[in-house]
Amino acid sequence: QVQLVESGGGLVEAGGSLRLSCAASGLSVSAYSMGWFRQAPGEDREFAAAITWSGGRTYYADSVKGRFTISRDNAKKTVYLQVNSLAPEDTAVYYCAAAAPGTNNLYYARSYAYWGQGTQVTVSS
Repeated sequence: QVQLVESGGGLVEAGGSLRLSCAASGLSVSAYSMGWFRQAPGEDREFAAAITWSGGRTYYADSVKGRFTISRDNAKKTVYLQVNSLAPEDTAVYYCAAAAPGTNNLYYARSYAYWGQGTQVTVSS
């Protein structure tokens, strides 16, 4: 059974930082490209960042570029999202997802086969 479990969310003041983690089990995580999406109340789920299976390439939404950093440790079966310079508009539930091997476009939610339950990030002004 595949499981992706996010952690590290919380309440933080504007300008603060968090490190989100996504622990994977039940799949050979080293074969999967991984992504982070987020969903604010009343909004659609949107792409935030992604990393290829080898970690060789990373992708970011324009809204988070320069502030968020995605990384992975395949030995620990864990993907991270370092989020810095947080602003109230970053408030959302953050989801980790695993893309099926061979997937080319990591910007779209439909490219991902497995999803975690999400971790809440709330940024106060």
